[in-house]
Amino acid sequence: MKLDDMWNQLRSDAQTTYRLYSREVDAARPAGETRSRHFIHVAKQFFWAILEKLTPARRILLLLALVLLLLPQAEMIGNPGQHWEFRFEAHLAGGLLMFGLLMLELTDRVVMKRDLQIAKEIQAWLLPSRPPKLPGLDIAFATSPANTVAGDYYDVFPRNGLDGTAVTGGAESFLIVVADVAGKSVPAAMLMATIQASLRTLSMTPGSLLELVSRMNRYVCSNSQNGRRFTTAFLAEFDPASRVLSYVNAGHNPPVLRHSSGRTEELQAGGLPLGVMEDASYESGTVTLEPGDVLAAFTDGLVEAENLRGEEYGLARFLAILFANAPAPADAILRSALFDIDRFVGQAAQHDDVTLMLLKVS
Repeated sequence: MKLDDMWNQLRSDAQTTYRLYSREVDAARPAGETRSRHFIHVAKQFFWAILEKLTPARRILLLLALVLLLLPQAEMIGNPGQHWEFRFEAHLAGGLLMFGLLMLELTDRVVMKRDLQIAKEIQAWLLPSRPPKLPGLDIAFATSPANTVAGDYYDVFPRNGLDGTAVTGGAESFLIVVADVAGKSVPAAMLMATIQASLRTLSMTPGSLLELVSRMNRYVCSNSQNGRRFTTAFLAEFDPASRVLSYVNAGHNPPVLRHSSGRTEELQAGGLPLGVMEDASYESGTVTLEPGDVLAAFTDGLVEAENLRGEEYGLARFLAILFANAPAPADAILRSALFDIDRFVGQAAQHDDVTLMLLKVS
């Protein structure tokens, strides 16, 4: 690694660590309190925030190591009348205890990283690795998790019943979904896996797209911890024969449909996120896709990506890339958009999962 790469990585790790512990620190300075007293107060809160995340045994080990490190340099000499003497270096002992504590924490990190890597591989099996071939549609998608595993979900698959035939009539249709589970990392990824499995199962039952969304909402409500683990989702059903796209937007960022004429349209018809209210009602929208139209469905991590100055990438920048590359194939538009986001974000830490799906009508 180059020196500047190492520095950027250390800075990113330090920022992530600070955000973890500073959540429990009240940094506001009360009126009349001096800066020095306020600094000591904040430092004390930060120290306790670190201490509380250790096991009881490791807290004792850390406190003992700090006591030994802070002791003035002293020697304990054995029997002075003999030919041997025993010296006790408090600072050395404190350093060794601190190193032992580091090894214990590193063991936990290695085990957790191995488990997360397995979870990442399982999640990769659940999500499609390459776009399916749909008549009249060119599809491209990509996802970038903020952590090892993500709470974003995307999928494209034929809506067939248990017997392999279409559930909505004679013609085969395809289900298109982009969803975002509230939260990040392992909890969101676990709920995402259950949503993927339930959607695949429920899609095989006869009924309209609206009925499917209502069933999904009831299922998510049963696992949403009273609405705290809700899911925003865009679900659409595409009929290749008529090029009609029926959709329901359940509290998700409205996908943008860029028509071949240059006009843009946001697909907003729908209702509340899944998992908020069990008896929530939804409405569906319908659009007829024409050759040259481009549909972009994404999660909020894309438009809310921030650079080092705290500026958001925003929908306007994304639409500019979409318009500039509209004549290109879907995968080329996707690469251009992801490159532009990476260029904008730079070395800033990624705060949310980013998922983008592009569909271009041929």
